[in-house]
Amino acid sequence: MAPGIFVRKIGMTHIFDENGTNIPVTLVQAEDCQISQIKTSKTDGYNAIQVAYGQTKPSKLSKPILGHLEKSGLPSFRSFGEFAVSDPTQYNLAESIDLNSFEIGQTVKVTGQSIGKGFTGNQKRHNFSRGPMTHGSKNHRLPGSIGAGSTPSRVYPGKKMAGQLGFKKTTIDNSTILYIDNDEKILALKGSLPGKEKNILKVITKL
Repeated sequence: MAPGIFVRKIGMTHIFDENGTNIPVTLVQAEDCQISQIKTSKTDGYNAIQVAYGQTKPSKLSKPILGHLEKSGLPSFRSFGEFAVSDPTQYNLAESIDLNSFEIGQTVKVTGQSIGKGFTGNQKRHNFSRGPMTHGSKNHRLPGSIGAGSTPSRVYPGKKMAGQLGFKKTTIDNSTILYIDNDEKILALKGSLPGKEKNILKVITKL
């Protein structure tokens, strides 16, 4: 069984189960993934397989990456990722990973980059309450006090304030596979997943 696969987000839709319940799902399409390196505890300190995906032209890659791919006998891939495995001897270089390793009803972990929402204030970023809007109040969406004056004479690290919202690594721990189309390389995963359309997601098999 494959430890995971890289997929590209298509978008969201909904399906109906046997009882007629409307279930929101996210459609993803599997990338062409091949094993480019096998790492063991003896040589690298841990057991894992490196997977190459995102085929491109050789002219767009650097010589070190082309040499790395040539050792594995692979075509030109621009992206790489790793999956932890317990027994790396079960895998071979240039071995393809497809959707045949997954089944309907299986629970997987999905990791990806969340949607970036820019620089936002406390109300949107931390769900803070606003100030009064009437009676001469001028504190509508201001942050308010951020700490004492003389002591400690500084703002403690981690203070919830305005700043960058989103665009960070996000993991959905339990997502169920509800539909598989091997011909179109499409998976339907229950619920929403991180990122916008065309975002690359890492689907990890839960052992």
